[in-house]
Amino acid sequence: MADLVVRPVARFDTGAMARLLNAIIATGGTTAMTDPVTPDEIAGWAQAPRAAWHVAEQAGEIVGFQWIEPWHALPPEAASIATFTAPGRTGLGIGSALFAATEPAARALGYAWINAEIRADNAGGLAYYQSRGFRAWKRVADVEIAPGLVVDKIWKRYDLD
Repeated sequence: MADLVVRPVARFDTGAMARLLNAIIATGGTTAMTDPVTPDEIAGWAQAPRAAWHVAEQAGEIVGFQWIEPWHALPPEAASIATFTAPGRTGLGIGSALFAATEPAARALGYAWINAEIRADNAGGLAYYQSRGFRAWKRVADVEIAPGLVVDKIWKRYDLD
């Protein structure tokens, strides 16, 4: 995607990011998030210590974003990753371009590895992280992500060394 630009997130991106993420949440089946998000929530998340956030922009439109940050369920040398691509835009290299920016950012922040926690029924997400070199290392059964909505989670690990 020659005209795809990946750059750090700016505050003015959060409205477009919330719309993109809310479209994914509304469709269901690929994210553990079940409630809509606001631009202010995203702006707050992006302020987390040791976090790196990137957007993919094409022709002035946010078509994807990715972040890494610490997570309480991981040791301090590990970052948690999340990736979102606009509906209808998967498989076009957006995720690859985002990870090309995230991987060196993770190294610069001092992380030794990155963990992806993926719904077991999210075939696209599992394939994406596998294609980046992540390997499955843990399965968590029966995670309730919303009242009455229970899924298994697969954790995949990418070593930075």
